[in-house]
Amino acid sequence: MINSTRYIVRLFRIARTLARYDALFPLEMAGVAPGLVGAAKFLARKDTAGRRGERLASALQELGPSFIKLGQALSTRSDLLGEEVAADLSELQDNLPPFSGGEARATIARELDADTDSLFQSIEETPLAAASIAQVHLARTSGGDEVAVKVLRPGIEQAFSRDFELFRWLAGLLERTRPELRRLKPLEIIRTFEETVRIEMDLRLEAAAAEELAENFTDDPGFHVPAVDWSRTARRVLTLERVDGIPIDERRALIEAGFNPDDILKKSAAALFKQVFRDGYFHADQHPGNLFVGAGGEIIAVDFGIMGRLDKPTRRYLGEMLMNFLTRDYRRVAEIHFEAGYVPADKSVEAFAQACRLIAEPILDRPQNEISIARLLAQLFQVTETFEMETQPQLLLLQKTMLVAEGVGRKICPEANMWFLAQPLIEDWMAENMGPEAQIAEAVNEVAEGLRRLPRVVADIEKSASAIAGSGIKFDPNSVRNMMGGEQRGQRFTSRGYLLIIAILLLILIFI
Repeated sequence: MINSTRYIVRLFRIARTLARYDALFPLEMAGVAPGLVGAAKFLARKDTAGRRGERLASALQELGPSFIKLGQALSTRSDLLGEEVAADLSELQDNLPPFSGGEARATIARELDADTDSLFQSIEETPLAAASIAQVHLARTSGGDEVAVKVLRPGIEQAFSRDFELFRWLAGLLERTRPELRRLKPLEIIRTFEETVRIEMDLRLEAAAAEELAENFTDDPGFHVPAVDWSRTARRVLTLERVDGIPIDERRALIEAGFNPDDILKKSAAALFKQVFRDGYFHADQHPGNLFVGAGGEIIAVDFGIMGRLDKPTRRYLGEMLMNFLTRDYRRVAEIHFEAGYVPADKSVEAFAQACRLIAEPILDRPQNEISIARLLAQLFQVTETFEMETQPQLLLLQKTMLVAEGVGRKICPEANMWFLAQPLIEDWMAENMGPEAQIAEAVNEVAEGLRRLPRVVADIEKSASAIAGSGIKFDPNSVRNMMGGEQRGQRFTSRGYLLIIAILLLILIFI
């Protein structure tokens, strides 16, 4: 009861901030505490300038780090908030006033259990960038290497923990009071969001993510990931190789430096394709502040706090779906969704194909450089309620990544479309991974995996056989009665039982 009262008081304060920006609509749409929301709306002096998504972004910025991160997470949910609001939230700037260089050095010394002077020749007092979770200082190691040191913001874990208690309470309240929202799994969404942020706050995991991405591009000079300095990395401190480059969206600077924007866009599209389709592991925060063009024309990525992962079946689904959307084979697009289990089997394939046509035609009829695959996916996610499709979190994250990448691509080369540049790569990948040879290779791999596991299966059979030989099989009386409950059923059990016993004995004879 005390906790609920505390949460209600906090919710009212949040509602007042949202009301000042005339941005209460998320709470109104969810039907959360209508009396409280109405009171906040009545008392507030509203600023109605700008689109409502922009106003919501401004309110979340004022509410602090947890709400900035929540806004960024909600930017993937165009199915809930609409495309325009989601797009505005994707522009939410994760910038906060910096903490002092002295606090940063104290954290470094405490986390690395050493005096900073023994680790670094110098650490710049003013951070290069300051965000909600951490800030970055340029430094020089004791060995003379130029590095960038990311330091977690003091007290950030406690601040997030307090806010997540409120988010969980609010999500639970929605599930209890709004049955129609249970399909969207609000509590599960908040828990997943919380886990993502907790991972972001352990900088060792970001270091591991950077290293995995770097390994995936070991033989690719067109994409570079800064090297991790593990000796100067801990839970709250991350040290990476310092990199220099031109921000990828600064077209004029790229041209002045002698780069061809077409080539840069091709490299960027190829790098994203390889991450998503080839590796199933992608940088999910590809805004212009995290991508640069190096002196050799290579794409340089930084900030690996948010990464996405796609398993092979999801990659196949995605590739085949995109190819069939681009060729306008809507029947096949619909079939792919049913085959993947994303749409319940009792729904109509024809109706879903018609919905796909309705979504795609207005987008695909535009000039090639204006076609947005990310927008197409966003529209697709918006039909989930009609067809009772379950939300696929990994695809929502990818859709946001694609949306940002498309925006960057238009700034680099306004007349081109990155997806049509990547289409031959996707087609080659599809042929390699879904053609007859790929199916044979997969079948061989499955057989090999079965053979690899066979000794363990045989060992389990031996163990069971020894136990049976030593002490027999003990049945519960009810089990015996159930097994012998009818002559026909008993005969069926007997025939199958004998076949099973014969199979076990044959395996034992073969492998012993």
